[in-house]
Amino acid sequence: MSRTLPSLNALRAFEATVRLGGASRAAEALHVTHGAISRQLRLLEEELGFELFQRHGRNLIPTPAARRLAEVSGNAFESIVDTIGRMHREQSQHALVLGCSASVLARWIIPRLPQLQAALPQLPLHLSAQESTPDAALSGLDAALLLAEPPWPATWSVATLAVERIGPVLASHHPAARALQGQPAHALLAQALLHTHSRPQAWPLWARAHGLDLAQLRLGTGFDHLYYLLEAASAGLGIAIAPEPLVRADLDAGRLIAPWGFTPTTAQWVLCWPAERPDSRFNDLATWLKLALAA
Repeated sequence: MSRTLPSLNALRAFEATVRLGGASRAAEALHVTHGAISRQLRLLEEELGFELFQRHGRNLIPTPAARRLAEVSGNAFESIVDTIGRMHREQSQHALVLGCSASVLARWIIPRLPQLQAALPQLPLHLSAQESTPDAALSGLDAALLLAEPPWPATWSVATLAVERIGPVLASHHPAARALQGQPAHALLAQALLHTHSRPQAWPLWARAHGLDLAQLRLGTGFDHLYYLLEAASAGLGIAIAPEPLVRADLDAGRLIAPWGFTPTTAQWVLCWPAERPDSRFNDLATWLKLALAA
């Protein structure tokens, strides 16, 4: 029996397909096309010499052997991520590995990094963009800055930083910008709305808070990530829904406007870290983040 490993790209596509329940979801998580996932699955079956799925149209049903392989593969990938995280900490002179979404990293953390470094010089950070919510063990991370809804895993220590506030934003040069100023919320129903697959609940939450009929929302172009959504709004391509801190600089500079302001939701900004690894630096970081979000 050959002990040669199959293609790791194919194995990664396979593990994501089984874990997420389909090739389409795996493609979205790995940022590739559905066809690319299908090719990787076929490649893996050819390398192994047996089928991993029962195929019913576009539905893929993993065989018992496939489920065993997916579990082992998933554990191996988690172990690799955790090991790399530990290596980063060792190579960064014990820097804290802080995870957050790419949108928060690009639009909020990085612009404030000089102030953070000046305020906490004793706290070197290694920033890691995360495309999904960290697992209960925060694998590969020392801490995570999240914008999400509780409850939180019992294995985390959690510092609540702020309540999420969201609102519609559009470019100041958007054709409807002047007409929407001072109008009631239902004026938005005549507009096509940009939205993001990572926060599908955002528009419904805002609409319910303002007494709008969800069935009348006109969802237009969708984006995988909030960062792309806000870039599209800044370019004047439509009206987006966004957390206030991520667009505050654009509002202050006049690039975006928020005709209806921002509405609290049930989500929270939190800093979390493993409860089994207490470190006073987490509290220092949480205090700075809370003040920065309030500002």
